[in-house]
Amino acid sequence: MEMILLQAAGQNTGGGYSTIIMMVAIFVIFWLFMIRPQQKRQKELQKKRDALGTNDRIVTSGGLYGVIKDIKETEFVVEISDGVRVRIDKGSVFPAGEAPEAGAK
Repeated sequence: MEMILLQAAGQNTGGGYSTIIMMVAIFVIFWLFMIRPQQKRQKELQKKRDALGTNDRIVTSGGLYGVIKDIKETEFVVEISDGVRVRIDKGSVFPAGEAPEAGAK
């Protein structure tokens, strides 16, 4: 009886290693095809946001088009119509013509 239990315990440890290896492989594949490309897109978008200056045309994440009139530390002052200016967080602004499409992944 004891010999059967020892053999079963020895077989489980080998199975545990293959499970861990499979989990690591799945994570690596997930990182290569999902996480890494998204990080590249985020860095590229951040560079474009940093390059924005006054009188540049932008689109907000809410769909408002406007022109940057003033740049502050964490926000833009955007003119969306003649004499109508709003403050918008820098994280919700895209250069005009480069706003992400709805439902894009």
